[in-house]
Amino acid sequence: MGEYSDIVPAGEGRAYIMRAGQAAIITNTHGSQVVDLWAVSAEDANEVSSMDHTRSVASSIYFESGMSVVSNRRRRMLALVGDSAGLRHDTLLCPCNGELYQELGCEGYHRSCADNFHEAMSGSGREVPFTPASLNLFMNVPVNEDGRVERLPPASKAGDCVTLRAEMDILLVLSACPQDVTPINGAARTPMDVAVRILSKSSPEAV
Repeated sequence: MGEYSDIVPAGEGRAYIMRAGQAAIITNTHGSQVVDLWAVSAEDANEVSSMDHTRSVASSIYFESGMSVVSNRRRRMLALVGDSAGLRHDTLLCPCNGELYQELGCEGYHRSCADNFHEAMSGSGREVPFTPASLNLFMNVPVNEDGRVERLPPASKAGDCVTLRAEMDILLVLSACPQDVTPINGAARTPMDVAVRILSKSSPEAV
């Protein structure tokens, strides 16, 4: 079985072509890093992972083992087949963008998950004219009874990983979230690298 390994640098994004049946293992190397994730159909960039349809299909606001990410056409794109920490991953919060960092008081340019998504897509030779909602791996966002959401440091530990199986040919886009103002990436508020392995019968393409 072939294998491709890579590092998503802290605060940056990467894209990988996955064929149906391939598995991606995403490792939280330092334990505290949130990873924003998207899937885009390899055949049609207008078909993207959809958190609202994923919640509808799963009847849950969280993403857990055994669930699948579905597209805006309600087709299964990725299945969560392994999770060493048994977490509830977030589907509610938006990918960070420049305007969010301005609201948080940052001056000048600040990297964001939205920018990472579009840079990674552009590097693959594909474009999506908007920023889809992201699946927020390792993000710890409990919901209170009154409907308020909290933003807590991840509950994951160094070396925790998730395994996602492609259910169709996709472009997998990952962003090692650059959030360094709130504790969403841990109490140290310091973005970290994450490791990626893609398993297949033949070496997958990286873009």
